[in-house]
Amino acid sequence: GRVVSVLSLFLVTVVSIVEMATLQLSGCVAPLGGVIVREQAASFRSASFGNPAVLRGKSGPPNQRNLMRSLQSSGRDNGDLVRQRIPAVLRIGSKLRTSRGRHTISCALHKGMSLTQLAAQQGNPEMVLVMGQIQLACKVIASKIARAGIEDLYGYSEAAGGSTNASGESQKKLDVVSNEIMVDALTRSGQVHVQASEEDEEPFVCSPPGQKGRYVVVFDPLDGSRNIECSVATGTIFGIYDALEGVDGLSTEEQAMRNALQPGTSLVAAGYALYSSATMLVLTFGAGTHGFTLDPDLGEFVMTHPNMQIPKRGQIYSVNDARYHDWPEGLQRYIDTVRQGKGENPKKYSARYICSLVGDFHRTLLYGGGAMNPRSHLRLVYEANPLAFVAEQAGGMGSDGKRRIMDILPDAVHQRLPLFLGSPEDIKELESYGDVQQLVNPGYEV
Repeated sequence: GRVVSVLSLFLVTVVSIVEMATLQLSGCVAPLGGVIVREQAASFRSASFGNPAVLRGKSGPPNQRNLMRSLQSSGRDNGDLVRQRIPAVLRIGSKLRTSRGRHTISCALHKGMSLTQLAAQQGNPEMVLVMGQIQLACKVIASKIARAGIEDLYGYSEAAGGSTNASGESQKKLDVVSNEIMVDALTRSGQVHVQASEEDEEPFVCSPPGQKGRYVVVFDPLDGSRNIECSVATGTIFGIYDALEGVDGLSTEEQAMRNALQPGTSLVAAGYALYSSATMLVLTFGAGTHGFTLDPDLGEFVMTHPNMQIPKRGQIYSVNDARYHDWPEGLQRYIDTVRQGKGENPKKYSARYICSLVGDFHRTLLYGGGAMNPRSHLRLVYEANPLAFVAEQAGGMGSDGKRRIMDILPDAVHQRLPLFLGSPEDIKELESYGDVQQLVNPGYEV
């Protein structure tokens, strides 16, 4: 069995090499010194940051035995796998059209292409490395969520130093674990200079002394963790900036803070992972929004939703209706109007609310409408800017009820604000009611 498992891993790696060679011959991807092949092979090793035993035989990125069971149950042998995969790769390669630009290499998008391939189109190996580590972190977090009950990861953290995050919110065990996974993964990429997490009080420089990574990454490691015990959709949100120049003479604390407080208009990439019936990564590099689904057989994120476009108008609004009587008059009028079908859209709107920002936003991205929180509750740096970037690249809008989210210059890493994301016509109609921000918070006990 061990020999067959190793052979299976070898064959998949060969397919990865053929795939990269095909892309290189097509002129779409410059050789990256084997980086992509190494990243793809790592997905099959089921390793968790140097400890191969952590996930092997359990869950998370499928291991060789999972792959073999899949092949055996389908009646195929390893040769069938190669025969099935290689023609698809060659077909993709034959259709790619290169348009070389100054910084990026633009190629045709296809269902089935890997997220690593899309990252490689950005024209630099540093982005490939960072995205490879984000993918790995999301796979490990997905595994931890799936095994939370088994590994006693439900409930609140009792870690030394307290059980609240930088915003004073109680931390779940999985909040802490997910944060550690993201921080470790990004640090190990070697290409991240500064990290800023919703769970940490301050951003920090993670580049070794005398070195400087190319990127700054801000993230919410586990959005929606309040719902974790009932297995409702949760997610990870992230945004990537270029590290600032001209700040090297400052203290590391000041460097970290200035890098983390960049406006959303400076984002070079952003996205979110969705942990639900499927594990997805939806992201943008500034040229469209694309969705990738984790293939449970191969442990690879493959494109399933190329060039996602949010409908111009939807028929669903997502907000906590229980707070209706605390809302400002303008927001009450808007919701009353669309529920009765008396707004610009003659159809009556329906309410769908999960209380998981990633889950509510993902549904809105697919079906249209609006996902919103009128209170100053969601973070500009870690949640609003990245998701607004994703929304805009899919033809949608991100607003605080009065202005474009990405135009707001952050003044604190944990700055909060109202957030309205969704279809452009719905968000514009909402803004026209004027008074939609709930600036008075009576306080809610959960």
